[in-house]
Amino acid sequence: MSTTYIGYIFKVAPAKPGTEILIAELGYAGFESFVENEDGVNAYIQKDDWHESILEDIQILSNTEFQITYQEEVIEQVNWNEEWEKNFESIEVDGKCVVRAPFHEKPAVKYDIVIEPKMSFGTGHHETTHMMLQHILNTDVKDKKVLDMGCGTGVLAILAEMKGAKPLDAIDIDNWCYLNSLENVERNNCKHISVYEGDVSLLDGKKYDIIIANINRNILLSDIHQYARCLNADGILFLSGFYTEDIPLITEECAKNKLKFADKLQKNNWVALKFVI
Repeated sequence: MSTTYIGYIFKVAPAKPGTEILIAELGYAGFESFVENEDGVNAYIQKDDWHESILEDIQILSNTEFQITYQEEVIEQVNWNEEWEKNFESIEVDGKCVVRAPFHEKPAVKYDIVIEPKMSFGTGHHETTHMMLQHILNTDVKDKKVLDMGCGTGVLAILAEMKGAKPLDAIDIDNWCYLNSLENVERNNCKHISVYEGDVSLLDGKKYDIIIANINRNILLSDIHQYARCLNADGILFLSGFYTEDIPLITEECAKNKLKFADKLQKNNWVALKFVI
């Protein structure tokens, strides 16, 4: 059955850091997909999750330091390809990895990832995905058992398998992300990634060498204890989806679960942290 989305076209001035703050607040409110552009961001939420007062708690809209205007539209699932194709450009990460659409020319890099993001989060455009790709590029994942939690497009799991990780689990609570990850896993000829639809409850009894979770602060704070339980000895936890000002909260929760801070990447005001057990 087709899913209907409510889309908002936001124009933000100044775009930096206004767009970043807006995306974070919209994410907490239930918006699940974003396409950034020079003027601001297009944000999407499933119609079933939308209500008329959805924007009332978005504090930046009433912040006098920013000028934000928006238009609302209804988008059917089948129209999404046209939306992202108009905006989607290939992304290069550290000269080693390119994330591109099928219609882009094949690049001369070691890791060539082809995705169709549709409504899923994780094209490499957003700072958090970009940094998580960097973390994976900088980590020896060969023959490591990996979890990509909140996998979106599956792009992080796909890169990990390309670097030799196996086996891998990719989990997302959203049906669209689940289906999209299945498509992208097949498109990139991945043989060791199992994709699941669900939440942290699927992790009961599972163990991993590396866990990647690019979600948002509140979900991470709720689920870090479960990630810690699922890590093998000498395990690694990569976390992103939050701002520099959230680092103390995240670090404190990790410390409660015997996870030690090891590294940080920062892009604009977004961060991606590495913890070890």
